[in-house]
Amino acid sequence: MAPAPAHCTCLLLFSALISGVHLQFSSSEKALIYKPVLQPHESIPPTGTYMLRTATGVPCIRVTLGAEFLVLEQKTWYFNLDPSRVTVSGTCGSAVAILSLALHNEGGSLQFFFTKEKKVYYVKKITAHLSPFPVCKNCSRTYTGIVDHEKLFVSKGGRSFKCNSESLLHLSSTLRLKMVPLQMQAFSVPKGQYGKEVECWADYNKRVIPIVIGAVIVGLLLIALLTYVIMRDRRRTGYESL
Repeated sequence: MAPAPAHCTCLLLFSALISGVHLQFSSSEKALIYKPVLQPHESIPPTGTYMLRTATGVPCIRVTLGAEFLVLEQKTWYFNLDPSRVTVSGTCGSAVAILSLALHNEGGSLQFFFTKEKKVYYVKKITAHLSPFPVCKNCSRTYTGIVDHEKLFVSKGGRSFKCNSESLLHLSSTLRLKMVPLQMQAFSVPKGQYGKEVECWADYNKRVIPIVIGAVIVGLLLIALLTYVIMRDRRRTGYESL
């Protein structure tokens, strides 16, 4: 097979820089190896929707999220998960389900372990790894992390957990995971569509706190107005002739 023309190689390199992926050519120049490239500045991660089905084609997990890896190496570096480069796999069980999102060439992965207990389900464990192009001579080439024995993103069966606020998880001393937005449903996903949403506390607080503050302000204004009216009436009564 003839080697790729020079202009094609240039276009591949240019495309890789734009998408935040480092291209490495093998010795034969017939295969391309994709390596995540850490960025010095944070940006909004693209949102992707990932579906896992049973062997018979029935949807058992649906997750929509934007995922950003934060690597602590001398300073904080960032890498956004690109949905177009993700391979979806996993297992669907009656009480345990696993969703795995993997990058090509083992450049990175993200796994969600779902557990079902009676009428609720939640994420019990999250694991991740990232093998980026090194940002310094002595930097690590692979970063791994885990959050285990937790009850994250709890929801009732047939409903979806949703959070538009930022979810930040500390996976290890050198790896963090930020998810925004986030919506997920496991075990029962009728017709592959999300059920009624269960709102996260962060979104609830953002929605309710302004209402509470507004109500308090209105209450204080009403108290001040009522006090003013009472004091004015008392002053008028004091000046009446006997």
